[in-house]
Amino acid sequence: MVQDLVRRLREEVADTLARQRRDDAANGVAPMTAEDERQFARAVIARVMESHARAEIAAGRTPPSAEEEEEISSGIHAALFGVGRLQPLLDDPEVENVDINGCDNVFIQYADGREVVGAPVAESDDELVELVQVLGAYSGLASRPFDSANPQLDLRLPDGSRLSAVMDVCARPAVSIRRSRLAKVHLDELLSYGTVTEELAAFLSAAVTARKNIMIAGATNAGKTTLLRALANEISPSERLITVERALELGLGEFPDLHPNVVAFEERLPNSEGMGAITMAELVRRSLRMNPSRVIVGEVLGDEIVTMLNAMSQGNDGSLSTIHANSSIEVFNRISTYAIQSVERLPVDATMMLIAGAIDFVVFVEKRNEYAEGGRLRRFVSSVREINGVDGRVLSSEVFARGPDGVAVPAAPVSCLDELVAVGYQPQVAVEWTG
Repeated sequence: MVQDLVRRLREEVADTLARQRRDDAANGVAPMTAEDERQFARAVIARVMESHARAEIAAGRTPPSAEEEEEISSGIHAALFGVGRLQPLLDDPEVENVDINGCDNVFIQYADGREVVGAPVAESDDELVELVQVLGAYSGLASRPFDSANPQLDLRLPDGSRLSAVMDVCARPAVSIRRSRLAKVHLDELLSYGTVTEELAAFLSAAVTARKNIMIAGATNAGKTTLLRALANEISPSERLITVERALELGLGEFPDLHPNVVAFEERLPNSEGMGAITMAELVRRSLRMNPSRVIVGEVLGDEIVTMLNAMSQGNDGSLSTIHANSSIEVFNRISTYAIQSVERLPVDATMMLIAGAIDFVVFVEKRNEYAEGGRLRRFVSSVREINGVDGRVLSSEVFARGPDGVAVPAAPVSCLDELVAVGYQPQVAVEWTG
């Protein structure tokens, strides 16, 4: 109850702060310093708490006690400013990743490839752990503990960045933050960055519109989630989306102009007694009962793959997901590995049949250690593979293959071309069989 109230009132305070910043900018007033903003936030929190207490009394309910009010106020302030010394790094649009190996051993990677040693982010390792604990308490849908009994934590920070933290399994607490610099991204932006060609962008847009099931593959930090967001933004606003993630990251519901009808599911960890966990596989199953137009699974890392493939092959067309893999063809082996480790213990031949009936396209995105115009690390789609059937193994054809500069170009005919043309796709390059 307190968590829900903290989250709701935090949004109200955050809106007031944002409105004040806009008003200051419009009136030519110098922006508030970090400390001034914190003081202003405390005043706003006090006003919001007073208004909440009045509303409770008017409704005939008991307002929060002084102790509860202090807890709620502290929670709101922590949720707004709990990142502490990390805030300047999260405010810098060019910061891409932050790796913290102990409070004073900080490495910052920028979008142009630079990696520099940063200043300490806390006075001690204990303070760093406390910082992560505050974030775990207020940043997700439910409180996530970070302590000796729960030494691992994954969550989404208020700005959309992904945080992963561990303790007690390494000499010092370690935290990695992966920035999400492109939240509201579209295919035309990826086109300008050289991630896709005009032909490939049109193809991917048509595949989404035609409700094809697409699996996005790639290595860590290759840009899978960014591409997933761009493809999701090709979906009509009239469709109801349900997203399933380990830690909220996609944030599709933050843009009601693009996706007004979104339900975001987040995996829930067990409590200190080992109870109350809700797994990704359970959430995928639950999503199918929530009247979805499409189900989007943020990242497949385990036994939820079987449930998801079953959902894709049972009429939930147009689903999207991501998976770690080294190539587009290797995706099928990766899925088989997850499936055989699942509760169902699905054998390889059954998994191959399930893949063939569920996935239409595999899109492989990769990162290259060179820099595009503007100093950005190059990330691009280098392969698109269409699944054609099964004969002991998955049969597929690489309809877009690596071109001269790495970005995928048309390489083979698309068997479902008529369906794509029906939704407006006009191939610029006609590819015919050569043998």
